[in-house]
Amino acid sequence: MPNLVRFLATVPFLTASLAHGAVEFKKEILPLLENRCVKCHKAPHEENGKVQKPKADLRLDAAWAILKGGEDGVIVKPGNSAKSMLVEVVTLPKDDDKFMPPENKGEPLNAAEIAKLKAWIDEGADFGGWEGNLEGKPADAPSSVPKKEPAKVRAHDALYTKLATGLQPAAPDVLKKVQETGAQMTPLMVGGPLLRVDFLTGVSKCDDKAVAGLMPIKDYVAHLDLARTAITNAALKTVAGFPHLVELDLRNTKITDDGLAPLTSLKNLEDINLFGTEVSDKGLATLAGAKNLKHVFLYETKVTDAGVAKLKKALPGAEVVSNINIADPAEKPATGKGKKKK
Repeated sequence: MPNLVRFLATVPFLTASLAHGAVEFKKEILPLLENRCVKCHKAPHEENGKVQKPKADLRLDAAWAILKGGEDGVIVKPGNSAKSMLVEVVTLPKDDDKFMPPENKGEPLNAAEIAKLKAWIDEGADFGGWEGNLEGKPADAPSSVPKKEPAKVRAHDALYTKLATGLQPAAPDVLKKVQETGAQMTPLMVGGPLLRVDFLTGVSKCDDKAVAGLMPIKDYVAHLDLARTAITNAALKTVAGFPHLVELDLRNTKITDDGLAPLTSLKNLEDINLFGTEVSDKGLATLAGAKNLKHVFLYETKVTDAGVAKLKKALPGAEVVSNINIADPAEKPATGKGKKKK
């Protein structure tokens, strides 16, 4: 145990997650918003004789406003940071027009802060009683009181509990070695052995070799975020060796149809994000063999209506969301699409 404590002391974001449990909005998230975002995203006010409106019609100075979102749609989906635009915009490449905070408007969030933000959303986006500025609050504003144990969260908790049964936490020296690949690791559940793994602090440096470097923790990886990294199809052969993998994010990578076959061996894989890849109907035919899939995201790929229809037929219990089939047109998904600065 002393060795574990010493190791965690060198990994601030891991220490915070394990020591404090649930993320406290007022202490850990609100300061981030106030220091980086609220100046441009608050209630209309007068400044230098002119009325200043919140940019993108998005306010972050009140709980109801955060849940309501702005002109780009909902930015926080409680229980699902992977679909929350608030996480998306702080993890985009810094030269993307949608990256937040903008240049000269504040320091980008570091890995520990991003991990806290994701954890807060995944835990249900509980504001802990904080309401913020009620000025302009519409009568139909979304409630900031978290729903009690949504069915989806209960199902996931049951799955993660099952996967963690009999699994001892990874040894500190193993975790330290894996960190050398550039991977960021956070516990999926407080005190549990399963991990979220991403490369948000150096996506361009994450390649097939870096993914291969995750093999010592293959039994612990439940969520793997490889979005915007330099991986190729070869990396997916490694990923296929992660028996407890539930969510896989491959957005804006160079993977193609030919790389998907190994993933069908993953018996616990439920979510896969293929946004911005070269995947086509051929790849969907392969995914049809992954019978445990529940969510497949296909924005800006080469799939067709016919290919999507066949996949839906093969996976009748899955939500398949593509360029041509948006489940809820009232909400715009977090896609990371934005114009590049010149």
